[in-house]
Amino acid sequence: MEAQKNINSSFWNPIIYVAPFFLWGTAMVAMKGIILETTPIFLGALRIFPAGILVLMFVGRGKSVQPQSLKAWGWIFLFALVDGAMFQGFLAEGLLRTGAGLGSVMIDSQPLLVAILCRWLFKDMIGFWGWLGLGVGIMGISLIGLPDDWIMSLVEGNWGAFYFSWEGLFNNGEWLMLLASLSMALGTVMIPYIGRHVDTVLATGWHMVIGGLMLFILSGVTETNQWVNISFSGWLSISYATIFGSAIAYGVFFYLASKGNITSLSALTFLTPVFALTFGGLILGEKLSFLQWGGVSLTLVSIYLINQRTLINQKWQNLKSNFPWLNVNEKIN
Repeated sequence: MEAQKNINSSFWNPIIYVAPFFLWGTAMVAMKGIILETTPIFLGALRIFPAGILVLMFVGRGKSVQPQSLKAWGWIFLFALVDGAMFQGFLAEGLLRTGAGLGSVMIDSQPLLVAILCRWLFKDMIGFWGWLGLGVGIMGISLIGLPDDWIMSLVEGNWGAFYFSWEGLFNNGEWLMLLASLSMALGTVMIPYIGRHVDTVLATGWHMVIGGLMLFILSGVTETNQWVNISFSGWLSISYATIFGSAIAYGVFFYLASKGNITSLSALTFLTPVFALTFGGLILGEKLSFLQWGGVSLTLVSIYLINQRTLINQKWQNLKSNFPWLNVNEKIN
């Protein structure tokens, strides 16, 4: 019986860890497909407000206690502002100006920000192999998302083209995606603090409800004709982004964040653009270039380096003990 339990655990654990990033990647494709039928802030609100209600209904069936203190509610409101309203608002506005795959790439630069914040706040040591993995991951998502002509101009030393292309990127919404990335990184590192005062899944539900209300208010003030042009297929896309891309994905992600190593979990975010680009190509016709496929490969390598860094380091130390000439100074925290 115990052996069967271990088999089941080893089978489901990778699926559970990958699920949020698959759902986020495909939700980006669903949102991009509907973005022209509605308005961005309203779409951001629609994605998280109903999802928050679903999460609260699910948690309400268990034994989770509602927030009891002003400090708990204070953390939830801050979480709602940063990871709810700001993240979804920047994401939706940026998605209006860029593709699903490229937007996902820009957002998913956040593991490096998480690693730096965790190093500063929690003394979370990721070591040489972890930092190497993060560096490879940044290279990977850069190859996936940056224009090929920009990359070739850099290789050729054409810095004038580099500046022009950089300016063009910011005019096309990628900077909004980077702001979304920063918002998500800040929300992720809040989790250990929030977990001291309230159940993290419960806080996830409330932060989506409150953040959604903030976006609904902002949409009411700044946007018009939010829902009149949404088709039936559009409502199906919104439902998918809400239920699977928010309620389930957020609940699983923040539950795992409260139980494990934040840096390792966040590093799996590099999978999100892989899923977004794959399904963006299949559904929206977004194509990958040779350089972008190279970026996908580097992204997968980075995930392996970061999440297997302890095992890799053990094997490296064993190898160095057998071959002393391999000893180098690699004391990177």
